[in-house]
Amino acid sequence: MKAIRRFTVRPVLPDPLQPLSDLARNLRWSWHTETQQLFRSADPEGWRPADADPVRLLGAVSAARLAELAADQDFLRRLTEVSEDLRAYLEGPRWYQERLAQGAELPAAIAYFSPEFGVTAALPQYSGGLGILAGDHLKAASDLGVPLIGVGLLYRHGYFRQSLSRDGWQQEHYPVLDPDELPLTLLRENDGTPARVVLALPGGRSLHAAVWQAQVGRVPLLLLDSGVEENAPGEREVTDRLYGGGSDHRLLQEMLLGIGGVRAVRTYCRLTGHPGPEVFHTNEGHAGFLGLERIRELAGTGLGFDAALETVRAGAVFTTHTPVPAGMDRFDSQLVARHFGDDGELPGVDVEQILRLGTETYPGGEPGLFNMAVMGLRLAQRANGVSTLHGAVSREMFSGLWPGFDPAEVPITSVTNGVHAATWVAPEVIRLAARKFGTERAENALAGAGTDGTGPTAAPRRWDAVAAVPDRDIWDLRRDLRGQLVTEVRKRLYASWRRRGAGTAELGWIDGVLDPDVLTIGFARRVPSYKRLTLMLHDRERLRALLLHPTHPIQIVVAGKAHPADDGGKRLVQELVRFADDPRVRHRIVFLPDYGMGMAQKLYPGCDVWLNNPLRPLEACGTSGMKAALNGCLNLSVRDGWWDEWYEPDFGWAIPTADGPATDEERRDELEANALYALIEDRVAPRFYDRDADGLPERWIEMVRRTMATLGPKVLAGRMVREYVERLYAPAALARRALTPKASRELADWKAKVRAAWPAVAVDHVEASAGTEATGAAELGSALTVRVRIALGGLDPDDVEVQVVAGRVDSSDTIAEAQTFPLKPAGGHDLEDRRLYEGPIALDRTGPYGYTVRVLPAHPLLASGAELGLVAVPGEAAAGDGTGVFLR
Repeated sequence: MKAIRRFTVRPVLPDPLQPLSDLARNLRWSWHTETQQLFRSADPEGWRPADADPVRLLGAVSAARLAELAADQDFLRRLTEVSEDLRAYLEGPRWYQERLAQGAELPAAIAYFSPEFGVTAALPQYSGGLGILAGDHLKAASDLGVPLIGVGLLYRHGYFRQSLSRDGWQQEHYPVLDPDELPLTLLRENDGTPARVVLALPGGRSLHAAVWQAQVGRVPLLLLDSGVEENAPGEREVTDRLYGGGSDHRLLQEMLLGIGGVRAVRTYCRLTGHPGPEVFHTNEGHAGFLGLERIRELAGTGLGFDAALETVRAGAVFTTHTPVPAGMDRFDSQLVARHFGDDGELPGVDVEQILRLGTETYPGGEPGLFNMAVMGLRLAQRANGVSTLHGAVSREMFSGLWPGFDPAEVPITSVTNGVHAATWVAPEVIRLAARKFGTERAENALAGAGTDGTGPTAAPRRWDAVAAVPDRDIWDLRRDLRGQLVTEVRKRLYASWRRRGAGTAELGWIDGVLDPDVLTIGFARRVPSYKRLTLMLHDRERLRALLLHPTHPIQIVVAGKAHPADDGGKRLVQELVRFADDPRVRHRIVFLPDYGMGMAQKLYPGCDVWLNNPLRPLEACGTSGMKAALNGCLNLSVRDGWWDEWYEPDFGWAIPTADGPATDEERRDELEANALYALIEDRVAPRFYDRDADGLPERWIEMVRRTMATLGPKVLAGRMVREYVERLYAPAALARRALTPKASRELADWKAKVRAAWPAVAVDHVEASAGTEATGAAELGSALTVRVRIALGGLDPDDVEVQVVAGRVDSSDTIAEAQTFPLKPAGGHDLEDRRLYEGPIALDRTGPYGYTVRVLPAHPLLASGAELGLVAVPGEAAAGDGTGVFLR
């Protein structure tokens, strides 16, 4: 019989064991080895079935065992030590507090919004890299003392659990998650009643949400949950599944995340006294509506929409993770319109003004769609991609929002992702480092900070210490980790085949799957087509030969989930599974279903090589290879995402790309698959099996050393979060502080004035120093003086900046490697409000050289000259003969 109601019976801990509750409720245990070991010792048999979840473990441990532990003096001593360590971690000054003590101007708090968070497998609120990145961001912020507040949704069914049918077809399962059984605490008002966030919906309906709090070290993570009794059945299902439902469902999720998320933050700060955020960080466009809620808040203080928009933009950071337009969330504009205005959310805010923020006004855009990424960019003064290459791709992709500017000048920077080492480095690696260099030194290296918490210079020196570890220790460690992976794979493969319907008698062969002495390659990620799960199958006979090579065999562990609605991705999974089911190779290649954090934490350390073969440049960053590298795994990857900027032959291999304009997709796959096979045959496998007299692969071990010493400090989430603080959060906080209500109104009025006048702004005449105009050439090291006459269209000279843009030119006179030189007013003004400007260009390079002139809006509160997307350049008549200068 089915129960008609479900509830959770919590254990009553004896008084000496009360600190266990605090330890279980703070997710620092998910990356703190000593806390995990304490819980494991409390119930060794229950730790594994509880999926390494202390909350569930405490709910299942017997009263007799609790009484036994309460009398165990050794356990109580360890409990006290771990509890004191957590207290010191939570209360002591860290990098951020030391930067404040040094006089740095930093935000009082930052709100970080993301649709998913991968903190631990015990809190399954993630689907892939975006969520894992968000979880690592919170953990690194906690380690550094950054006052972050995370904001997301609590999905009652999470993403999905994956299994396989007998013929290898992906099947999805959605287990019900009970918040009371998760490491969460319900946010309550001072009178004890649950705090609520409410959104208005069309037709007089309302969407209510509870706010659950997960404590990620020092960082609170607020998760909004629509599964409350105040909601009608339809609204109760808004937070049912991650990335589920149709457009209307997704829109409600994103309204709750953005608008409801801001309200949840305000409630949390009111109830706890936490400083209110000065900076709001939107991790991808899903939470973009948070900017509209902040505009509504400011409108209530008397600011108009335009002035409130300026204030909101100044304190906002937007991170894009997609390298293709198809990856953005887009809604029908009329659907959005129905949910706002007097019959929905944000009454008093003009619906047309809201729609304009997300309209695709650029060439090729669809005016009838509302683009969440476009809105995110328009609502944030600072934006970034997640690797150097992705930043360049993003500038190109969004360049239509800044017409008249070259993609290189589009105001989108990049902060390359990082990963949280303490989460992803195997305990065996940490123990070896602690044994060789001391626990404190090892922990500081993993956190990306020195003993004084300063980080950027101290951390690399600590990673360099791996050079002192003997070859034998490194190789023994790598074999141990590979052996653990073999054991894990056999367990998971057996369970998978049982679910596929196989009987015990059929599965004896699993005991011989994989070999702890064979070169092991890992490939695990989501399964969209661009990640090319099945590229390795392009020439199956050649792959079989690699797997079964008599002296240099390889073995491959593959995992990945296709989106439930992506039948194409499911066919790729099935194709891979069917190949791996072949009795000839099934001991050398396996597909493991239900890829998640628990599997990943065994997979990354146990592999020798991490394979990544996306279609370049469609991988925004790709952090799985970073996690593998931290464990001494070498990367074999297409030069995309982070690997494009940090690849060196010393610590991995780059798969050549066939991305010429005339190369079709099928031909490209063929060329790159052949390049992959050749790399494994000729370079990777021979190096792994090249042993010295002691049986050690000396050159391979040296690559492991270089991977850890060189890549280690770069790939850390601590490095990433410091960059966000110093390059984005701190400037955003200063910009927000500068925008008092008066300054916001003045800036909004100034922008309106500039936009109205800009059609009349023109470069009227350009001339250069006489020598170049006469000869068409100039000497290297000389200076060229440029004089320009500008029509200001009624603007003041202080409203604009006049620049020369100069550099080498190609055969079509396009300027490359451009430099800008500001021109200064030459005094007085000409007829009809025309002003004269002049200045020198330093001629510091030889060859074909050219320049042009442009006029940009200028204001002290602009983050860049491109911010308004306005530029005036010469017409052909204005250019004269002075635009082409050649050096000899």
